[in-house]
Amino acid sequence: MAVMREPRPRPLPHGPLAWMGVYRDLASEPIDTFFRFAAASDRALLNIGTRRMLLISHPDDVAHVLISQNRRFHKGRALRLMHRVLGDGLLTSEDDFWRRQRRLAQPAFHRQRVAQYGEAILEVTERLLAEWHDGQERDVARDMTRLGLSVAGTCLFGMEVGDQADVVRTNLAAAMRYGNRIIKAIWPPPPWMPSPGRRRFEEAARHLDHVVFDIIDRRRRAAADGAAPPDDLLALLMEAQDDAGRPMTDQQLRDECMTLLLAGHETSANALSWTFYLLSRHPEVAERLRQELDGCLAEAPLSSERVDRLPYLRAVVSEALRLYPPVWLMVRESVAPFDLGGDPYPAGLQVLISPFVVHHDGRWFPDPEAFRPERWLAGAKDDRPALAYLPFGAGPRLCIGRPFALLEISLVLATVLSRWELSRTDAAPVAADPLITLRPRGGPGGRDGLLMALRQRHVFMA
Repeated sequence: MAVMREPRPRPLPHGPLAWMGVYRDLASEPIDTFFRFAAASDRALLNIGTRRMLLISHPDDVAHVLISQNRRFHKGRALRLMHRVLGDGLLTSEDDFWRRQRRLAQPAFHRQRVAQYGEAILEVTERLLAEWHDGQERDVARDMTRLGLSVAGTCLFGMEVGDQADVVRTNLAAAMRYGNRIIKAIWPPPPWMPSPGRRRFEEAARHLDHVVFDIIDRRRRAAADGAAPPDDLLALLMEAQDDAGRPMTDQQLRDECMTLLLAGHETSANALSWTFYLLSRHPEVAERLRQELDGCLAEAPLSSERVDRLPYLRAVVSEALRLYPPVWLMVRESVAPFDLGGDPYPAGLQVLISPFVVHHDGRWFPDPEAFRPERWLAGAKDDRPALAYLPFGAGPRLCIGRPFALLEISLVLATVLSRWELSRTDAAPVAADPLITLRPRGGPGGRDGLLMALRQRHVFMA
């Protein structure tokens, strides 16, 4: 059963003014436009005025850009325009500074360390589910965004966000709205250009700065008074030192915290929302998953360790991330000449990689629009190229939060589905909104969100 787009076999723009058609199509329907270009060529040049972009869709070319020739590329310009909020965090920094920051932050995301946050994730999920009632209709996407932000705040700041939670939520949302407009603009406005949107963005950034710097300052003062540091990611980042024995400055801590808050909560929330949507469209998959969960929970409560023993849950998550990768587009800019399959390309070229397009390629995934978790179970045929699947990127810049995100998604999904059945009251397919992340548009009137009806289950749990 198809779960996604309807093919739109319109011809590609051509002729001396073709760039105007490309501009219009990318602005109005970027995913369909990328599909049409990818269908014509694994390497498609898009010329828009004086800007040249190369859309690559073959996993071998993706591997060259993200892995073997990764030092010839920097992040794209649109992401750099978010520097005011993200600073020089792991998403935006480059070269030697990025490598230093990555080494400092990496221990905080080791698998064994991440597993310790399972209890906090479960506690936050319990607080959300306490608000749910049988027969209620809720915007599940909004709930998952709130949950994702609470998880990030709890595990990053040890609940120190406290009364500032609404400030953080409101201003992160304002920053994301501005970022979404930037990402959809073919010619983003320069940071110095005044506009009402830019002013709101700057105000949101100042509020976020105040919250994060205040938390760091209180940590510094508590440490000076001899208090034991909380067991959270901020404490690990504050203790980290590079090879020369230098810790992160407060500005560097602020940038990494902001990056983790902004990027971490948004991607996990969207992944969970899409997974609930897919399961509502495929009740046979949801039933098989619940049987696995019921068997697990009849023996012992859910935990980080037990969730690793649920193969069908892992398969469901993997397939949902294939169909709806939250990071649907990656942009790299070549800072040096590079080649793909022997073909040379110049510096200054914007290289576009769409995990969404790659994940829906029938060469690697037969019947690519179908939701089939069985693709990921042991024994399933898997002769596809490694980078035919890249929901977290690849290479040195593979998402540092991948273990944390997978644990959060799995624990939340298992907790919710073991107690609740979620269904769509509207039979129409939910549209994908390709902004900074891939959001569902299934809210009232087709707006961002995902309205779903709740029905409580009554099962025995250990």
